[in-house]
Amino acid sequence: MTLAGTNTYVVGRNPAYVIDPGPADEGHIEAVRRAGDERGGIEGVLLTHSHADHSAGVPLLGAPLLWGKVSEMDETGMPSAAAAADPPAEVGPFQAIATPGHARDHVAFVHKGVCFCGDLILGEGSSIVPPAQWGGSLGDYMASLERLAGLDVDALAPGHGPWIDDPRAKIAEYLDHRRERDAKLVAAIEGGERSRAGLLEAAWGDVPSPMRPMAALAMQAHLEKLEAAGRLPADLTD
Repeated sequence: MTLAGTNTYVVGRNPAYVIDPGPADEGHIEAVRRAGDERGGIEGVLLTHSHADHSAGVPLLGAPLLWGKVSEMDETGMPSAAAAADPPAEVGPFQAIATPGHARDHVAFVHKGVCFCGDLILGEGSSIVPPAQWGGSLGDYMASLERLAGLDVDALAPGHGPWIDDPRAKIAEYLDHRRERDAKLVAAIEGGERSRAGLLEAAWGDVPSPMRPMAALAMQAHLEKLEAAGRLPADLTD
């Protein structure tokens, strides 16, 4: 779910800033603290969003939280739905950009040609866009990708996976991927399919069985987007 783990970034010198300290793992947080000390001390922490795998290490680190909120998983094991973010234009030396979709409070930070994009875009594979119940919105997510496409940056530093050195190509890939799923789903609906199981097979049939529950969550986000546009039939069945 988090690839090789959550990426924590220690940015700048004299002072340094930490983006997404990660989970509450003492060994990891100590390594972050040492890296900050080597760069002249940590001025503050910025969170791309409040999901626990990005934010739970904040109390252990003990540095001032300049932007974001520490959150937990809800009783279902899914991320709690946070309030929408309305960041100022700048947080410390970073340009802050609201990028909801993966989470309501998702924010990207830009500094010296690098966009720290959290879970909006991953270094490998595709990001999860959960349904509204867990703070997701496919409509918002697509708008956030378009927003990033308008930035003049040299690299994307994702929340999981390796750096991305061709931002435009990766963003286009992400947009095309969601549009392709959407087109398959709409085609199945227009062809008369009304069962959720049938729709999942039509649009996500290439997804391995162990990942089908996550695909079903992704489909729910697509269905909510269609509903918001007045394009979802009322007679869907389970």
